[in-house]
Amino acid sequence: MDQVYLLEDDESICELVQCTLDMQGIACKTFPTVKAFTAALDEGVPDVVLLDVMLGDGNGLDVLQAVKSRYPQVSVIMLSALGKETDKVRGLNAGADDYIAKPFGVLELVARVNAALRRSRKTGCVQKGSLILNTDTMTVTFRGKPLDLSNKEYQLLRYFMLNEGKVLARENILAEVWGYDGGETRTLDNYVARLRKMGLNFETVFGVGYKFIAD
Repeated sequence: MDQVYLLEDDESICELVQCTLDMQGIACKTFPTVKAFTAALDEGVPDVVLLDVMLGDGNGLDVLQAVKSRYPQVSVIMLSALGKETDKVRGLNAGADDYIAKPFGVLELVARVNAALRRSRKTGCVQKGSLILNTDTMTVTFRGKPLDLSNKEYQLLRYFMLNEGKVLARENILAEVWGYDGGETRTLDNYVARLRKMGLNFETVFGVGYKFIAD
């Protein structure tokens, strides 16, 4: 399911946005402070961030730049009572993908969030929780830090990410990643062990294979 994070210190707006997006089948988590929002990013990265500019414990533009520096693939939509053209230009120049002035209509909000989600799906990124795989550059980051992977480790992880939450038989994994059926499965076990040492969560399904679970 698509995931949206909302950083907003107005409780009524949080309730309105969360209810509206939930009704559209879009999961939305709300955060009243920069501290709570930042802590949540360390645990999982959303597809879209809705970001207020004027916050009680920080500045939304500073948060915007921090998000974009760590997770450039995440779409950020600014929500602000500062609705002048110069305010919008400042937000867009700071890296925002869109800017919505308050008060806003819920239909417009949903349309802009859906547009941001469509754009994010066109990028060469596969994202599961805080694990992000870029198919264009063949790089992977986990909790904001790059993973040093061999080519085969990258291919194996990509296959697991595309099938996240599914039980995958050893024979099927070997066929998809190594290109052969049957044979010695110890090689696969060794590769999974190395990925586990990087902090990734693989569940062993005895007699069958493995299941990858994103954090």
